[in-house]
Amino acid sequence: MPMARRLHIGASKVHKWLSLIIGVQLLLWFASGALMSFLPIEKVRGEQIIARDRVEAIPAGLPLIAPDRIVVNADGPVESMTWRMLDGNAVAEVTTPKGLTLFHAETGRMLPPVDKALATRIAQNAWKTGPFAVSKAARVTRESPEYRGALPAWRVEFNDPDQTSIFVAAENGRITAVRTGTWRLYDFFWSLHIMDWKKHEDFNTPWLLAFALGGLALGIAGTILLIMRWPLRRRRRET
Repeated sequence: MPMARRLHIGASKVHKWLSLIIGVQLLLWFASGALMSFLPIEKVRGEQIIARDRVEAIPAGLPLIAPDRIVVNADGPVESMTWRMLDGNAVAEVTTPKGLTLFHAETGRMLPPVDKALATRIAQNAWKTGPFAVSKAARVTRESPEYRGALPAWRVEFNDPDQTSIFVAAENGRITAVRTGTWRLYDFFWSLHIMDWKKHEDFNTPWLLAFALGGLALGIAGTILLIMRWPLRRRRRET
């Protein structure tokens, strides 16, 4: 059998089977990529409904305690100190090598981690157009595909049409994530796009690499077939 014919048959088989195997994933790549391109990233992040970075000014004339008094009470050398408002109270957010601690900015008293009630109020106050009623508030201690922020945290769920969940860090009361139905739809298609169906974050999975190489082989096989089946070559052979 001539070498050209062997090459033609081999390329045909490779192209046929790769088309069947990779075709479905190519469709998922195109569909998920198109959907993610159409969804505004601001809507995915819930920025139109939640003011997660809202800053409240500390009232003028508030008798704040001297910073060195807080430094003395800190558990270890202080790396940073931030003064801010939290739930209507001025607090000092202190970072040490052991972690982050909140202190009452007027008395210097160390504050406990944010509890369920406080996390719920923080989440409710972050709404721009609500808030809606809270359907559930639960403590989160492990990472998941939905949340990979600071732990432990509180997941506050609302009964709004987009099924919004707001995550509040227990250590400092900051909003660390906003998850909506739109975000979950986006994340689902993202997992299909990168072929990481478990954690939804690794775009260097063996599956993705294998299908990418398969797509490359599919393209090469198709190019070989195109060249070998080009109408001009047939006409030349016939003449």
